[in-house]
Parts: sequence; C-alpha cells; structure tokens
Amino acid sequence: MNLSANGINIEAQDYGNPSDPCVLLLIGLGLQLTYWPRSMISGLVSQGYRVVVMDNRDAGLSKSFDELGVPNLLWSGLKQKFGFEVELPYTLEDMAQDALGVMSSLGIEKAHVMGMSMGGMIAQHMAICAPNRVRSLVSMMSTSSASGLPAPEPLLLKKLFMTSVPKTQEAWIEQGIKAVQLLASPAFKDDTATVHSRVAQAIQRSLRPTGVVRQLAAVMGDTQRSERLHLIQSPTLVIHGDQDPLIAPACGLDTHHRIAHSKWLLIEGLSHEIPFALVPTLLPHLLEFFNEHT
Repeated sequence: MNLSANGINIEAQDYGNPSDPCVLLLIGLGLQLTYWPRSMISGLVSQGYRVVVMDNRDAGLSKSFDELGVPNLLWSGLKQKFGFEVELPYTLEDMAQDALGVMSSLGIEKAHVMGMSMGGMIAQHMAICAPNRVRSLVSMMSTSSASGLPAPEPLLLKKLFMTSVPKTQEAWIEQGIKAVQLLASPAFKDDTATVHSRVAQAIQRSLRPTGVVRQLAAVMGDTQRSERLHLIQSPTLVIHGDQDPLIAPACGLDTHHRIAHSKWLLIEGLSHEIPFALVPTLLPHLLEFFNEHT
C-alpha cells in the first residue's frame, strides 16, 4: 500500500493484528521491503507482534528523486574531507522522518524499530529525534559513522559499486547474484535457487540504480550522528556479524559503546546480509529483546 508520509509517497506493507505491539523494519542501501525474510515476519506475527515493512525513499515503489540528479560521490567525498559543506539531495534525518510518517499514517504511536545497515542509521536517528515513539531500537550490521572506524576493503567496494551498468534485466539479475555472493555468510548459506529467486524478484519489482547513489550520498553526508548517540534513551540491541566485510564489527561495537545500557550481540559466521538461513538463529534473540521491552 502507498502511504503519505513526511509529504511524500512511501510504499509499506502491514502484517498482523493492528492492536498488537508494532515492529517497524527498516531496510538498507538500495534494498526493498521484499528483502525481509517472510519467515522472520511470520515468526514475529505468530508471537503477537504487528510488523510493518517499508521501501525507503528512492527505492522500491516509494517516491523517486530523479529530479534531483545524480550526486558526484567522489567530489562530495573530497569536499567533506577538506571541511567544505556538501549539498545533499536529502539526508538520513529526512528518511527517519519518512519512517515516522509511515507510523503516523498507520496510527502507530510507538514501535520497536529495527534497521539493518543504512536502515540501522535511520533507526538511530529516529531514536534521537523522536524518543517517545521508539519503544526499543535494534541496530543491525550498522555503524555509528564515527571518524576513524575501519573502512571496507577498496577491492570489495569496487566489485560492489563500480561494475559496468548492465543492459538487460537478466544482466542486472546476474550482477545482483554476484553481489550476494560477495557478501555471503560462511555459516548461513541459502541455496542457489533461493538466492536467484530473491534477486530476480527485487529486480523485476523495481530497478532504481540512481536512487542508490542518492541514498549513498545521504550516508556519506551523515557525519554528526556519532556525537548524538548518547542521547538515545530507548532500550537498544546492537547486532553484528563477525564476518562482515562491508561494515566491520568494530563499527557496530562503537555504536554499542556510545549508547548507554545497550546490549551487544555478535553472531559468528554472519556477513553483511540477512539470509533466510539466519532466521532460526536471529528470531529468538529478537523475540527475547522485544518481549522484555513491550
């Protein structure tokens, strides 16, 4: 369903009983609401939770911002490095307001908010700016974005983001599968057919490569959040995989240290993904945390 949120259209899906406590799931860079494993959603619903998933702006079926053009990430990065102001298409704070707008459109006053990767950064902003609306916070495979934290290996970034632009849908699917393989978790492997189906479903539903660039610009420009994490009062669980090559475990650990009384969960053999095979391991931890703070 398409909702009006923060003055724009945001695509969302709502599962479970509207009277149950809500869990809002925020997805990462360039991903869509379909990325969340249905077994994870149904597992939460079966245990008495309403689950809301949404496409971030510039992804999936939510509003496109193509009219704002494509940022030059290299130039923006250089300007930031030397202390010059960078003009962004939008910010992660804007995206946090989108998520709060989705909650308002659905009549949800408070929610457990869980975000993975970029979604974790958005969730952190929500807990900072609207503490009365965040029942609890789960920041998964994300970061505080503090300066000095480990950066991804340049070769990995090159393989993920600097490949040639595919010409056909089939080529996009092939490239997507290669990206999944680069981030595959040693201990939680989905079979080949599952990976292909998941990637193909996403490509066929929506293909927004320039939106990924604008979202990435928002991530790169989000340089002050680390200094505000101490303001978070919501009960917080920080989850990371010990094999994450994109956002190093040290980045999650720094988030944990900056949020008072937060809990830390390191999952052995997990990379930077939420495969279907992870759900039996992840779901009990989430239910224990949400039940404690509902």
